[in-house]
Amino acid sequence: MSRYIKKLISLTCIFVCSISTIVAQEKEEEETIETERVVIVKTYTPTISDAFKVKSTPILNDSVTQKKKQLRYSIFSVPVASTFTPAKGRAANIDRPKKIPLYDNYATLGFGNFTSVLAEFYSNFQVNRTDNIGLYLHHNSSQGGIKDIELDDKFYNTFLDLNYTSRTKDFTYGIELGVEHQLYNWYGLPETPVLTPAEIDAIDPQQNYFGAKLGGKLQFDDLYLKRASLNYRYFGDALSTTEHHAVFTPTFEFEVADELITTDFIVDYLGGSFDRPLNITLQTPNDFNILNLGIQPSLVVLRDNLTLNLGAAVFYSIDSQNNDNDFFIYPKVTASYRLLDEAVIAYGGLEGGLKQNTYRDAVQANPYVSPTLFLTTTHNQFDAYVGFKGKISDVVSYNFRGGYSSEDDKALFVNNRPQILQLEGYDYGNSFAYRYDDVLTLSGYGELNFNINKKFKLGVSAEYFNYNTEDEQEAWNLPDVKVAVLLDYQITDQWFAGAQIFHVGERKDINTSVAFTPPTPEVTVTLDSYFDANVNLGYRFNDKLSVFIKGNNLAGENYERWSNFPVQGIQVLGGLTYKFNY
Repeated sequence: MSRYIKKLISLTCIFVCSISTIVAQEKEEEETIETERVVIVKTYTPTISDAFKVKSTPILNDSVTQKKKQLRYSIFSVPVASTFTPAKGRAANIDRPKKIPLYDNYATLGFGNFTSVLAEFYSNFQVNRTDNIGLYLHHNSSQGGIKDIELDDKFYNTFLDLNYTSRTKDFTYGIELGVEHQLYNWYGLPETPVLTPAEIDAIDPQQNYFGAKLGGKLQFDDLYLKRASLNYRYFGDALSTTEHHAVFTPTFEFEVADELITTDFIVDYLGGSFDRPLNITLQTPNDFNILNLGIQPSLVVLRDNLTLNLGAAVFYSIDSQNNDNDFFIYPKVTASYRLLDEAVIAYGGLEGGLKQNTYRDAVQANPYVSPTLFLTTTHNQFDAYVGFKGKISDVVSYNFRGGYSSEDDKALFVNNRPQILQLEGYDYGNSFAYRYDDVLTLSGYGELNFNINKKFKLGVSAEYFNYNTEDEQEAWNLPDVKVAVLLDYQITDQWFAGAQIFHVGERKDINTSVAFTPPTPEVTVTLDSYFDANVNLGYRFNDKLSVFIKGNNLAGENYERWSNFPVQGIQVLGGLTYKFNY
């Protein structure tokens, strides 16, 4: 024990002596070190190169250490015969849709009640790679048989069109030729005055219309003159009426500052004569000779979702027969904007124009007009409209529009009063004439189309009209409502069907059975609204031959489309169609 104490005392003495020596050295150094000024230019920034890595290899103290065994091996290769030959790769098969055969020609023939006949023939001849000739023949007729009428009501409607088209490297041109023949009867006798059987038998209500047309068109690819057309049409009847109508319309296109300017020039001539005026006692000639000259420039602006068409129309009308010359300016502005791609497209327009009324146009709208019309132009001051259209989905599309228009000298059909001198078949209050008036029209239109699939399509449309006339009591024979439903259904590969349903609202006409003495207002008659349902059903035996049956006016109403002119009741017609190639 004493030995350990002695060692501890010795260590303590040595430690104290060491401390004393170090302190003494520090005092001596403090007395010898001189003070200096140190200026730090840049702070010390360590870098990777300043660091060093401690290199050490760990020592593993594993109690079990196995030595790797050395493997010795050899390969014994023996060739093996093989008869396998890999097949060449080929593209996978794709189910192709069945190719629909196309035919350039077809013929249709059908027969029905009221001794009706329907015949059509269309043919297209491909002369060579650039030229072709087309032919279209149409005939529709009925021997009549409407109940409770006393005059013949048969009709014919036949026309033949020929056309020739040639396409060259620099331009395309075409020529069109056509003839037509129509036969109608003024069978709509009013209730008064009451005629005797002998007087009725003496009436010849038949009217024949004849027409011919000749036209040509040119279209250029690299000229300022882009296209031009010239059309001439002759129209007349069995009562010495003649009408000549010629229209020439060249179109020029120019690019100005990357914008396209299109300009249409219009030369419209109408001339002819009627055999007599409606009132034969006036002894005044009933000729017409009108020339309309017009120009319609327009600028199309395309900006992202906006399409804007800025234009105007300027016309100068020369009525040499009545010594009346007029100058007209009309707006031609339309626009559309995609609000939501194809879902919502807003559109609108402000348009106007000059319309030349012709005898043929009157006959096509109402074949029971008298050949005593007064013909002039209709001045459409403006037609303003705005609407929305688009697709709700891939199945449903829509179109809604509202409009307001102003027309001066709008042509309205009115029932002619019985004449004192009844010389022709239309002098008995059984024909119609034109009256002109300034009409303001407020309209609304709506349309829905359902494309359920490739086999089923349905369309529904409705129109509403509100008229305001200046001189006439009513907007004669113009309906206030129109509704249409169109359906097309491919039942199977062989069976197909379709339907067309129409509803037309009430119309107003003059009651010619009531005497009229100016200034007493004329007495009007209201024509009832009518409903017309048409259905067709067909069956295809093959790609070429099919049969069909059509039913018209299936509601069975003998409604009056025109005053005192009831239509045929239920009409059924069946026939076949054959398609072929030469």
